[in-house]
Amino acid sequence: MTNRVLHTVAARFQLAGEVSAVRPLGEGFINDTFVIETAAADTPNYILQRKNRHIFTDIPAMMDNIARVTAHLKEKIAARGGDPRREALTVVPTADGQLCHRDEEGEYWAVCEFIPDTIAYQQADTPELAFQGGKGIGRFQAMLADFREPLADILPGFHNMRYRFRQWDETLAKDPAGRAKEVAEEIGWIEARRDEMLRFWSLVETGVIPTRVTHNDTKINNILFDRAGNVLCVIDLDTVLSATCLNDYGDAMRSYTNTGQEDDPNLEKVSMDIRIFKAYTEGYLSEAHTFLTPAEAEHLAFSARYITYEQVLRFLMDYIDGDRYYKIKSPDHNLVRTRAQYRLLQSMEAQYGEMQRIVKEELERYA
Repeated sequence: MTNRVLHTVAARFQLAGEVSAVRPLGEGFINDTFVIETAAADTPNYILQRKNRHIFTDIPAMMDNIARVTAHLKEKIAARGGDPRREALTVVPTADGQLCHRDEEGEYWAVCEFIPDTIAYQQADTPELAFQGGKGIGRFQAMLADFREPLADILPGFHNMRYRFRQWDETLAKDPAGRAKEVAEEIGWIEARRDEMLRFWSLVETGVIPTRVTHNDTKINNILFDRAGNVLCVIDLDTVLSATCLNDYGDAMRSYTNTGQEDDPNLEKVSMDIRIFKAYTEGYLSEAHTFLTPAEAEHLAFSARYITYEQVLRFLMDYIDGDRYYKIKSPDHNLVRTRAQYRLLQSMEAQYGEMQRIVKEELERYA
């Protein structure tokens, strides 16, 4: 990406001040991200992103979701005396008032204001940080609990177990890479839990567990902190959609609590750290207790098992399918991932009673 192209794209947006530089920021796995620096000290800098149109097939709809959600957040933040420009993302429109720019090659670009004087963490390796991560996602969901506008479904089938099992059954029937026989034991892991997982999902389908605005990528580096270490702003809203809030909680538990790596070949290193589970739950419920229904509260602990199980299924399914979805570093990479995630799931199942006790005890504080 040449500097000239980046400056040309930046000029398409309603930016305050003269652009002095556009430089890469990080190594995103999905989008290409850049910082737009402006010349004057009193004008903001900006984040420019080339959105991945192969993953997000309707980027204008995605940007519309983001704009409506952030507008709602800003109203809530202002009402409580906060700073809407620091505590919520600010989407910057194009010169003709659109939420994104499509270039001559069909690539989509979007801009938001850069939030200065912030800290980001790459992993929540202490209970204190896990607490703050839970608080950040709980607050995000709480402020959006009364959001009633429909959102575009930009990731069809996301965390939908019935949809995943349709994919799974089709893949097993085809066995395109001829690998199913060698992973009969692992297939058994999936099938042994099928009914339990579908029973949970049926509660979402029937509305017993309601749908809400959810983030769907709750890792710690999607939360900005201020210099004092307090939660400031939830970022990276590309995956915002309507789903059960338990998806956010469960996915956070899958990523936060793992004592090993997602693809750890040494299964002895992999387990669920109950201290991190407890800290995140305390932080999350300090905000989320204000809106959770009894059905949601009852299934919080289970959602960690549900999301982790889904990832076991998806890694194994991709291995059987010939590694068509996830990038791999070795021929058995997806199988290594499958076994590591399954070990994490087993650890959760072994500690499930304690997980339920922690959630119940914490909720009782707010009863």
